[in-house]
Amino acid sequence: MNTPTWAQLVNLAVAVLFILSLKGLSSPKTARLGTGLGALGALIATVVLFFTGIELNNFALIIGAILAGSLVGWFSARRVKMTAMPQLVALFNGVGGGAAGLVAVVEYLHLGGEGSALFSLFTVVTIIIGSVAFSGSIVTYLKLQEIMTTRPVVLPAGKWITILVALGTIASAVWLFVDPQMWVVLLLSVLALAFGVLFVLPVGGADVPIVISLLNACTGLAVAASGYVLDNVLLLIAGTLVGASGTLLTSLMAKAMGRPLTSTLFGAFSGTTQGGSATGEERPVRSGGPGDIAIMLGYANKVILVPGYGLAVAQAQSTLRELADLLTARGIEVDYAIHPVAGRMPGHMNVLLAEASVPYEQLKEMEEINPEFSSTDVVLVVGANDVVNPAARTDKSAPIYGMPILDVDQAQQVVFLKRSMRPGFAGIENELLYDPKTTMLFGDAKDSLTKVVSSLKTM
Repeated sequence: MNTPTWAQLVNLAVAVLFILSLKGLSSPKTARLGTGLGALGALIATVVLFFTGIELNNFALIIGAILAGSLVGWFSARRVKMTAMPQLVALFNGVGGGAAGLVAVVEYLHLGGEGSALFSLFTVVTIIIGSVAFSGSIVTYLKLQEIMTTRPVVLPAGKWITILVALGTIASAVWLFVDPQMWVVLLLSVLALAFGVLFVLPVGGADVPIVISLLNACTGLAVAASGYVLDNVLLLIAGTLVGASGTLLTSLMAKAMGRPLTSTLFGAFSGTTQGGSATGEERPVRSGGPGDIAIMLGYANKVILVPGYGLAVAQAQSTLRELADLLTARGIEVDYAIHPVAGRMPGHMNVLLAEASVPYEQLKEMEEINPEFSSTDVVLVVGANDVVNPAARTDKSAPIYGMPILDVDQAQQVVFLKRSMRPGFAGIENELLYDPKTTMLFGDAKDSLTKVVSSLKTM
């Protein structure tokens, strides 16, 4: 297809918008602008296609599908709770990979064996990667939504089944070059889908967000490959950007977890993600009321707030901001400690606190804030668990062993806001909860913070 010169110039501008969008997403201050630029670029790219002379069949069906998809995406994004944002990201990512794989299947069936060897190669790559991204993302969605267990799922002889399915996928891909028939395409798709499920099942706990990032990179690669299949330069550019950024993010998250990516993905087969420090014994903890916590905070010189998934569940970010403002007004130094994998996805806490208009300058990353814990009077942990668990340093059987954590245990006093003594996402006990300098405040985080704020106002 010969693309008109004006369309090529527009596509060039759209490519620049995609790059600027990715740049904008690198900072919370510009993330909203970056998202808008990316959406604008995608809209322009879609509209331009209708005016480039492409022969379009089923025009009404295409418009209907675009409108239906847009409405579903709009309402899903508007109605989703902050706690469910990671699941939505996983689901949307899976849909992207599945769409790329499905388009490749349709194109291959349309051309049969008439395409060039390079066309066939990119088609097969798109089918495999897109299918893996789709089925793997669905499993991560089910884990994050807790429809299935969040722990690693290791099937009997699962390692060998996964290897056999992978070999079968490769064999089907080779077979497709030798004997391009429809049933081989379908077999390849089914095997790739099965591999995606088997690939993600053994991953559990805090490692799931890393897999989401990896699958996002896979979706980008599938889209890039489909760009060649469809002779669409913009798909090639956008997919490459997503694939590269997703790969970089995966690497950074694995580093933040303190172990190689191979351990995250395949550790369950060797038992390195099993175990933990749970004893099953009833152990005493020190608990207090909102008034006690208000006194501790009100007479401190320095306070660090550690947000976690529980803060998102309770939607207590605005109340936490109100508490921070009250403490600051009393001359108390207040900072927020942000762990790279706090919550259920990278940046989860940054987005949550941005909703409450928390000044970006108060958000400090782990490397910056860790040296300050030893000189901090009180650390208030709201709904976080695994990212402050000392077992990451001491318990070699723990699934989070080796993960860099926030050094909360070095503070003078620690306050935990939790609903119960239930372990975190990794499924292990936190020894810090039983430390004599730790005070528990049980209950819903928003309700507890509201009571602390009320008590602080009367002091």
